[in-house]
Amino acid sequence: MTTTFLLVRHAAHDRIGSFLAGRTADVPLGPAGREQAMRLAARLSREDVGAIHASPRKRTQETAAAIAVASEISEVETADALDEVDFGAWSGKTFDVLNTDPHWHRWNSIRSLVRAPGGETMLEVQSRVLALVEKLGRLERDGKVVLVSHADVIKALVCHVLGLSVDAWPRFEIAPASISTVVTGDWGAKLLTLNEDAW
Repeated sequence: MTTTFLLVRHAAHDRIGSFLAGRTADVPLGPAGREQAMRLAARLSREDVGAIHASPRKRTQETAAAIAVASEISEVETADALDEVDFGAWSGKTFDVLNTDPHWHRWNSIRSLVRAPGGETMLEVQSRVLALVEKLGRLERDGKVVLVSHADVIKALVCHVLGLSVDAWPRFEIAPASISTVVTGDWGAKLLTLNEDAW
């Protein structure tokens, strides 16, 4: 008996790549992101999804809502375990500003050892998302579950499944509106697809 997790990064917001949205309130999808969400929803409607869980951020909730409509799922479950990394004082800052901060460079070099200022370590992020997957794996046997989250959260989970340190995060991409598939069972977990384009 297995559980299939479709790990979805939220679709794009208008300032993606220019600032660290983090847990900044009310960062919605932009027009391009809404189109991505619709294509993603159409792709996932073919998957016989049984449940959808999403981070509480607006951009993930909007992405999950589009998937729910297309998959005829009546409710999206909000899961704090899927929330964006708590970047603390870095949230909302532009990457131009962050790139002048030595602590930011240290974080990106050894995320396994460095805490965001006033925020989380990546090992804490990994722990919370793994706990959710373990719990849902018991509840959703032989089912397919969509988890709508953020790039670094998905990377933390994928690193664990592949037996990699969280410091391996730059070695693969998790693009907006992408799908990565993990299957779990009593035998463990394996990665089936990584960063699949929804169109």
